Amino acid sequence: MATTAACRSPGVKPSPVFSDAATPAQAGLVDIRERVPDVDLDIHYAGPDNFTGTPVEGYRAPRCYLLGPVADALHDVERNLRMQGLRLRIFDCYRPVRAVRHFMRWVADDGDTSTKPAYYPNLDKAALRGEYIAPLSGHSRGATVDLTLLDCDGDDCRPLDMGTPFDFFDPLANTDSPDITPAQRDNRQRLREAMERHGFRNYPMEWWHYTFQPEPSPDIYHDVPVE
Repeated sequence: MATTAACRSPGVKPSPVFSDAATPAQAGLVDIRERVPDVDLDIHYAGPDNFTGTPVEGYRAPRCYLLGPVADALHDVERNLRMQGLRLRIFDCYRPVRAVRHFMRWVADDGDTSTKPAYYPNLDKAALRGEYIAPLSGHSRGATVDLTLLDCDGDDCRPLDMGTPFDFFDPLANTDSPDITPAQRDNRQRLREAMERHGFRNYPMEWWHYTFQPEPSPDIYHDVPVE
């Protein structure tokens, strides 16, 4: 369900469609734990440990929703990784539109720089606008996921060193940054290969950011709360 209709023409980017779905099921979203019951979730936006410094609007629980085909593909990624002694740790999945609006309010507040040392130490906050934080997010379409790799010995797992934390706004977080160590580059490549094998494409500015291709509904943005 949606409030507007998308218009497609050759060479013209379609207009966004804002869904009026009231539940995850109406939006075609499923909980990833329906596919992988013991998947490792570290949903930063459900608490204060994120670049805004507060729980993000729309995240009422630390859960991961994705469109059904995307959840199926991520299940396949996890299954193959476990054969190699690896697992996924998921930071974010579907993101409500209201959460993106929260981000926009935060980035417009030049007086709030409390999280600068941890998340954007080398950039002015104004530089985050548009480049890193924009009025629309592909996450709101339900086909994008932020994640990393865990190296596991049985149930004892530790995150691989990727060179930066999640949501580190800096060129060092670019997937192919020349300034990371060879081991960190290998770890990023291992994640990229595992995701690409099942249809996910990396966003080059963020080593953790992947979108399933082709997107099942590339123009539809949802605002169902995560709860």
